[in-house]
Amino acid sequence: MSGASVSAAVTLDAAEVARRLSDPSRCFPQAGPAEGKASAVLVPVVLHPEPTLLLTLRAAALSSHAGQVSFPGGRIEPGETPEQAALREAAEEVGLDPRLPRVTGRLPGLVTGTGYHITPVLALLEPPLNLTPSPDEVELAFEYELASLLDPALPETRTAIWKGERRSFAVWPHARHYIWGATAAIMHSLAELLRRER
Repeated sequence: MSGASVSAAVTLDAAEVARRLSDPSRCFPQAGPAEGKASAVLVPVVLHPEPTLLLTLRAAALSSHAGQVSFPGGRIEPGETPEQAALREAAEEVGLDPRLPRVTGRLPGLVTGTGYHITPVLALLEPPLNLTPSPDEVELAFEYELASLLDPALPETRTAIWKGERRSFAVWPHARHYIWGATAAIMHSLAELLRRER
């Protein structure tokens, strides 16, 4: 598991997580047409008794975002939907059988500083997982405790100087990995969805 410090008083079991993430009335409104390079990521929630989020550590030899924590995903090919692209990329990157995830919807899209428009595709997975990461793309597949997303004190906010300006950004705590950027933003959207009580 993640090794993250969890101080949240609220916990959700697998059945409640599945209910909240499958309820159409809880979905975010969908954005308009994408601008930038269209891409999609799979946001797989693993329904253990204490649910987790499947993440990857990108291979160090990659030309972009090497060594960063991410969701499985990549460019949307011509003729593909975001859902098809996310499932294909997850199969290529970690060997996830595309028949296994139960897609329940999308989280809000976001545009990265490198010009990618990312559509996060939310899916539920039943354990156990039998994954085979592609060493050319993924150094490690690991699971992050979903309970951390319920902690109202998270994510942490940090600042850094980028292109001469001080910027604030979110970081989700983990004992070994630094989770920030687009991945942290997607996790924050998922946290907002899970924290809704209705």
